[in-house]
Amino acid sequence: MKINLVQKYTAVVIELKGDITGTAKDVEFSDTLHKLISEGKKNIIIDLKETGFVNSSGLGMLIGGYTTVKNGGGDLKLANATEKIESLLVITKLTSVFTNFTSVDDAIKSFN
Repeated sequence: MKINLVQKYTAVVIELKGDITGTAKDVEFSDTLHKLISEGKKNIIIDLKETGFVNSSGLGMLIGGYTTVKNGGGDLKLANATEKIESLLVITKLTSVFTNFTSVDDAIKSFN
């Protein structure tokens, strides 16, 4: 999994590329979120457009990220989840935790 940050309007978009499998990148992901919160950047979007697979450890990473952002006074939203990832969120009942938008722009608009 690769992590790329893009500042877009009032939000920071974290583009995740590759499979989210809960590897050593968890630490980099968590550190990135902590850094953003400490810089006062509280509108965060996880762009899953180029993510193919999420396993249970990857879900744990996303949940941990959500908790980090919420505890820091921010909001974290998902964008561009594939049909497979959306199904996983439904099955695990995480649709009650994560809001998934069909585009990054729609997610950005939801912060207003």
